[in-house]
Amino acid sequence: MSASISPELLDRFAAIVGDKYAVRSQSELAPHLIENRGLYHGSSPLLLKPANVEEVSAILKLATETGSAVVPQTGNTGLVGGQTPREGKSDIIISLERMNRIRDVDPVANVLVADGGAILAEVQKAAEAHGRLFPLSLGSEGSCRIGGNLSTNAGGTAVLAYGNMRQLCLGLEVVLPTGEIWNGLRRLKKDNTGYDLRDLFIGAEGTLGIITGAVLKIFPQPLGRQVAFAGLNSVEDALAFFNLASSLCGTSLTGFELMPRFGVEITAKHIEGARDPLETPHPWYVLIDISTSDSAETAERMMNALLEQGFEAGLVQDAAIASSVAQQKALWHMRESMSEAQKPEGGSIKHDVSVPVSKIPHFMQEAGEAVLAAIPGARICAFGHMGDGNIHYNISQPVGADKDAFIARWHEMNEIVHGLVLAHGGSISAEHGIGQLKRDELAAIRPAIEIDLMQRIKRAFDPANIMNPGKVIAV
Repeated sequence: MSASISPELLDRFAAIVGDKYAVRSQSELAPHLIENRGLYHGSSPLLLKPANVEEVSAILKLATETGSAVVPQTGNTGLVGGQTPREGKSDIIISLERMNRIRDVDPVANVLVADGGAILAEVQKAAEAHGRLFPLSLGSEGSCRIGGNLSTNAGGTAVLAYGNMRQLCLGLEVVLPTGEIWNGLRRLKKDNTGYDLRDLFIGAEGTLGIITGAVLKIFPQPLGRQVAFAGLNSVEDALAFFNLASSLCGTSLTGFELMPRFGVEITAKHIEGARDPLETPHPWYVLIDISTSDSAETAERMMNALLEQGFEAGLVQDAAIASSVAQQKALWHMRESMSEAQKPEGGSIKHDVSVPVSKIPHFMQEAGEAVLAAIPGARICAFGHMGDGNIHYNISQPVGADKDAFIARWHEMNEIVHGLVLAHGGSISAEHGIGQLKRDELAAIRPAIEIDLMQRIKRAFDPANIMNPGKVIAV
């Protein structure tokens, strides 16, 4: 595949969307060429903003005919470089920002149909306007888009109760690399008619096609909700408290987030409006979210009973219950801002991993010892969705250390943390995807037959290898 594209061919691509929506200025392209954490910087001569599925089809048809690489990009909020064009190449970026419609909301069938470029927060608002809930919630929900959420199989903070995007999607509309359009916008919960093509595109990170539309599941709005912030002495106590919450609350337990003292301290220090709601510090914290379908009184009774039993069992040392919607949002703001709060502390090496829930305390203990043995003084900020085993195992540089020298040890830390994750039967990518960051590691840890099957699928869908090349799987 050529590293450059002729001006004549660029003109042909631009003509599909019109010059107004064909960006060639490098200053305008610049924000689209860098990954959110600055780990990847790519190059591109052109960004296209199609208005509809037919224009996406025309772009991909021409790309396949001419062997021109394309990179789908929605909100550009990914953290593994999956949405970033390759460095030194001429990948054409396809942005779905103009394809942002909410096509339909059916509150009786509990489905919502949206364009691939619809912003997640707008999807949430559209569901809410019809008395319904779309439960996916992310820190980037004001800018990330549905196509990207599906392409990375995003999880967010409500996976415990509702599942990730794979569980929240009924059907897709996808443009294939050849320009063919697959309309799989089915609204059925039961449909056993052959291979489930939908699941091939969810989590494929734009390597098999471009998701231009989706049928999403929505749910009745909870009538009762309680959010609490509790201090604990150990991760072992957090696990025991989670087991108690699961038994007592069942499906009403919609969130159970684990946070370390270091994470709470830096979030209160650096994030506007964030504060520790407890009077005294504790080694660990959990944020509990309970939602009930019948009444606010039920949620209140359930939370009070949970905390009372937690105190009696010696698991909970202190707790604060939000008394208003504003306070509920403030507690979640503390959790969702934790990753951002690490930036002012210097370099941060991040891991998005999952382990079986029962193994979390063992993993945390072993990983902490191994990391500190390798980098004395490193500050570990391990937090995340305890209920589904997804831990964001982030490591901040020692105080006063050289940032560049610390970041240079990224892969060394990956080997330590990921090695322990795999030893516990976990995954090196829980919800952020593979992208460029973990592509080679994926090939090294998966059985040869799995990699071969993935490569066969890639070649079958994209024989010209024009769809987001260099991401997820090498062919």
